[in-house]
Amino acid sequence: MAKKPIQYDENGYRKFGMRDKISYAAGDLGCNMSFALKSSIMAIFWMQFMLIGEELYATLLLVVQIWDAINDPLLGALFDADRRNYKQGKFKTYIFIGAVGLVFSGLFFFLPIPNADTWIKAIIFVLGYVLWDACYTVANVPYGSMMNVITENGSERSQLSTWRSIGSMVGNIIPMVILPMIVYVDNELDGIRVFIAALIMGVIGLGCFIFMLKTATIRVDEQVVKISEPKQKFNVIKAMGNFVKNRAAVGATIAAMAMFIGMQGSSTATAVLFQSYFKNASISGVMMLISYLPMFFFMPFIKKIVDKFGKKEACVVGSGISMLGGILLFILPITPNTLGMIMYVVAQLFFGFGLGFYTCVSWALMADAIDYNEWKTGNKEEGTVYSLHSFFRKLAQGLGPSLVVLIMAALGYDSELGSEQTIEVATNMRWLVAGLYAFAGIAMFLSITFIYNLDKKKVAEMTADLQARRAVVADEAVAEVAAEEVVADAE
Repeated sequence: MAKKPIQYDENGYRKFGMRDKISYAAGDLGCNMSFALKSSIMAIFWMQFMLIGEELYATLLLVVQIWDAINDPLLGALFDADRRNYKQGKFKTYIFIGAVGLVFSGLFFFLPIPNADTWIKAIIFVLGYVLWDACYTVANVPYGSMMNVITENGSERSQLSTWRSIGSMVGNIIPMVILPMIVYVDNELDGIRVFIAALIMGVIGLGCFIFMLKTATIRVDEQVVKISEPKQKFNVIKAMGNFVKNRAAVGATIAAMAMFIGMQGSSTATAVLFQSYFKNASISGVMMLISYLPMFFFMPFIKKIVDKFGKKEACVVGSGISMLGGILLFILPITPNTLGMIMYVVAQLFFGFGLGFYTCVSWALMADAIDYNEWKTGNKEEGTVYSLHSFFRKLAQGLGPSLVVLIMAALGYDSELGSEQTIEVATNMRWLVAGLYAFAGIAMFLSITFIYNLDKKKVAEMTADLQARRAVVADEAVAEVAAEEVVADAE
C-alpha cells in the first residue's frame, strides 16, 4: 500500500493533525512523569522514610516557595527577553535543557539516606527542590507557550489542550497507580524503591520530551511573533501588572490553584487515609484511577462541545459537577471498610466527571488569556503570562501540601507512627480530605463563572481583531523590507 503523501497548508507547513496532538501530549507526559512522582510520594518519603518530621517538612516546603517567587517570573521574563536565534528554535532549546535537568535533579531529591544528620537532609531537600523546580520551569514554561506557535486556530488549540490533558493524565496515572504497588512494603514506604522509580521515570520522561521535540511542527514563526510586539525594552514589572489586570488569566489561575489545593494539597492526607483508615496503601492508586476514568469519557467529544458551547461554558458546567462531588464526600457514609471505600469512589467519580470538562480545555483557557493580554495591552508576553500562571499553580501545589501537613499535625498525625495512626487521627484525615475537595469544587466554579471573562462570543471577537492587527503589522514589515531593498539597489 502506497504511503499517504504529506499535506501542507498555504504557508508550506505540514497540516495540523494527529501528529501534532500526539506530539504535544508527549510533552506533558514527560513533565508529569517527574512532577507526579514528586507530588505523590514526596511527603510520605520525607516524613515517614527520611524522618524529618511534620513541622520541619512543612517549614522546608514553605522555604522553597520563596524560590518559586523568584524562579517562575524571572525565568519567564528571561525567556521573553531572549532574542537570540537558536538552531532548533528558542522553544525547543529551552525545553531540552530543562528536560535533561529534570532527570538528575529528581534523583538528587530522592536520595535514600534516612540515617544522615538532619541538617544534611534539610540541605538535600532544599537544594534538590530548587534544582528540580528550576529545571521544571525551564521545560514547562516554553512548552505551555508553544501551543501559541504551533497553531493560531482556536479550535486546534482546544484539541492541543485536550491532548495535553491526555498526556498529563497518563503521566499522573502511571505513578499514581503503579507506584503504591511498588514502593510500599507491608503498608510502609521503602525509600530505596522510590529512588529506583525516580531513575526509571526520569528516563521515560526525557524520552517523551525528545519525541515531542523531534515531531512538533512550529507554524507561527518566532520572528513574526517578535515583530508584533513593541520594539522597546522588556519591562517585567509592567508585565506582572498586566497579568493582574488580565481577568482571563486571573480567573483561569484561581481555578487551577483551587484544583491543585484540593487534589495535590490533599495528596498526603489521602495517602494516610488509605494507609491508616482503609488499611491498604498499595491500592490507593487503583482507587484514584477509578475517579479519573470520567475524564476519558469527554476526550473524544471535547472538540464538538467546545465548538458548540465554548470553553468557558463547558468549564462552568464541569466545575459545578465537581462541586457536587466534593459535597458528596461529606454526606456519604464513608466508613473504614469496603462499603466506605465504595462510597469514597462514588464521590470521586462525580468530582472527576466534572473535572473532565475543565481539565480537557484548561490549557486552551490560558492560551486565550495570553491572546487577551496582547489584545488589551499590545504585548503578547506569553512567557511571562504563562510563567506567572505556572508560579501560582506551583504555589498552590507547594503551599497547599505544606499547610495541610501542619493541619494534619494539629489533628494528631505523627509521621513516626507510619501506618499505625489512631482511629481518631485516621477519621480526621477522612474529614480533611472531604473538606479540601469541597473547597476545590466551590472555588473552581466561582472563578470560572464570575472572574474568567472570555466566553465563546468574546473569544471570536478577540481572535478576529488580533488577526487583523497582525496582518497589518506583517504587511508593514514586508513593505519596510521592500523599501530597504529598493534603496540598496539604488545605491
